[in-house]
Amino acid sequence: MKCPGCGYPESKVVDSRAAQEGSTIRRRRECQSCKKRFTTFEMVESVPVFVIKKDGRRELFDRAKLLSGIMKATEKRPVNAEELSLQIEAEIQNTMRQDVPTREIGEMVMRALKGLDEVAYVRFASVYREFKDIDTFLHELNELRGKEFN
Repeated sequence: MKCPGCGYPESKVVDSRAAQEGSTIRRRRECQSCKKRFTTFEMVESVPVFVIKKDGRRELFDRAKLLSGIMKATEKRPVNAEELSLQIEAEIQNTMRQDVPTREIGEMVMRALKGLDEVAYVRFASVYREFKDIDTFLHELNELRGKEFN
């Protein structure tokens, strides 16, 4: 690591500790030449994830879009949309794949919502699965409840 003071290319690590809830390491360094101390941060480089749209287009994953969809489904419901979007993003990163179809992301959200809040689940499913009529909506409710509505 190059010294920000004199530019000397060698420094030694004096102290290391976790930062930002363990996602980063903060290191105090000392220049081998001028003895100036400085701080660096080290973090895992995440692989960029691309979302494969229904029409085949690829676009960079955007958690804000995911959060927006979850927020619409969970409005006035006891679900923390921010936390859920972070969980889904972590699940996507853990696939270790660079390309993830929107279908898979939608299924991840639906699985999570189904276990958290049935109303939010049905709201999300109605948009995600593009319910065309009331029969499609009722079919999903029947599946959720495990019985027929009359």
